[in-house]
Amino acid sequence: MDSILLVYCTVPDLDTARSLARTLVEERLAACVNLVPGLTSFYRWQGTVQEDAETLLLIKTAAARHRALQERLRALHPYELPEIIAVPVSAGLPAYLEWVATETLSPPEDPT
Repeated sequence: MDSILLVYCTVPDLDTARSLARTLVEERLAACVNLVPGLTSFYRWQGTVQEDAETLLLIKTAAARHRALQERLRALHPYELPEIIAVPVSAGLPAYLEWVATETLSPPEDPT
């Protein structure tokens, strides 16, 4: 079984989060995306401390799909420098991890 990653990504609002989540799952780049609204993020950007409301995406994917997932997020994300952090999943319910791996398989090529 392919190793599984949990990818963290913040976005500015719930509508953006919903759009990204649906796209990632439809394109098989993620098996599941949880949306966690109501975050407040503090960070330094271009020399100034910022405080912004954000929504967190918790994205479950196979490690083999990470590069494609990251590229797609970069293309669709509204931030100049989006937070995209992948953490390896070291343990979990085997059937769930297998489901993540299966759901993120690249779709078969259309023979026609």
